[in-house]
Amino acid sequence: MRSEYTRHPKMITQDQLKDARERVEALHRYLAIDDKLIQVEEEQLRTQVPGFWDDAKKAEAQMKKVKALQSWIDNYKEVKSLCDELELSMDFYRDELVTEAEVDEAYDKTIQAIEALELKNMLRDEADNMDCVLKINSGAGGTEAQDWASMLMRMYLRWAEANGYKTSIQNLQDGDEAGIKTVTIQVEGPYAYGYLKGENGVHRLVRVSPYNAQGKRMTSFASVFATPLVDDSIEVEIDNSKLSWDYFRSGGAGGQNVNKVSSGVRLRYQYKDPYTGVEEEILIENTETRDQPKNKENALRLLKSQLYDRELQHRMEEQAKVEAGKKKIEWGSQIRSYVFDDRRVKDHRTGYQTSDVNGVMDGKIDGFIKAWLMGSQEE
Repeated sequence: MRSEYTRHPKMITQDQLKDARERVEALHRYLAIDDKLIQVEEEQLRTQVPGFWDDAKKAEAQMKKVKALQSWIDNYKEVKSLCDELELSMDFYRDELVTEAEVDEAYDKTIQAIEALELKNMLRDEADNMDCVLKINSGAGGTEAQDWASMLMRMYLRWAEANGYKTSIQNLQDGDEAGIKTVTIQVEGPYAYGYLKGENGVHRLVRVSPYNAQGKRMTSFASVFATPLVDDSIEVEIDNSKLSWDYFRSGGAGGQNVNKVSSGVRLRYQYKDPYTGVEEEILIENTETRDQPKNKENALRLLKSQLYDRELQHRMEEQAKVEAGKKKIEWGSQIRSYVFDDRRVKDHRTGYQTSDVNGVMDGKIDGFIKAWLMGSQEE
């Protein structure tokens, strides 16, 4: 993940080098690198057992475990290597073999890598390493709100692309004149949910609307919901007696297959909250592919993700009650304002703000993500 680190204008000091070295040593302890080296060897041995690939799902889960462990080790080695190179470049500078600018560049690279790994180290919850389902709904306000929802969709897609995540769009409903009413985005990659979980809430836009003839300043709202996308290693119980399906024809851009096959699926699940007894119907639509069985499989996976997320929310709320001084989790509260005329985007939870409105709308939201994660860690 990209860092919001700002370049130091002068050549670094011995104190800055010492601080970088201490942060690298602290990461070695926090990440338990020595233990992970032993652990990854043990887990790799399990992949060499005869018949390992007989159970493909179990084998894939094991490979994923090895890859995750190795990723921590590789990330740490990269940071350690950059810090060693920085120390070497300072020695070279004293021997007049490199310039101040080259030392500064080495320092910048080292600090960016350290900050990125420190940030990743904050993601320790069970769900943090999972893929993410991001749902965006436009608020009241017609075309203006629907346009805002589509701008947020573009922002998250740009962020995902910049950070190497794979995305797929599901259940996209276009607005009446422009924009979108709702969209579900699946974001796949390491720690996708961990980074995006702080985006939960209401996002507020203030701008002179292009859809208002009088050129008035208008306020629009859209809600964002981030949930972890569960895989087969997570056990989620679904009561099949409470499950029903509808089938419909998927719309499309045209061509001979459009509207001939009822490939779209609509899942209805009669859910009863085990803690409150409240009953509700969970409705999930999936038109991702032209293959109905595949769409059913995807819809069930999304249902599992929602049920898992509800259990996760309950656990977090219980934890918040127990831990004194911990902020109550408000999933639906207004979290961030994007004021285009004043060139300001501000997060109301952390106070973090930036004047780079265009950059934010192009997906540069790492500063907000980092500030929220650091704030939640402190609390």
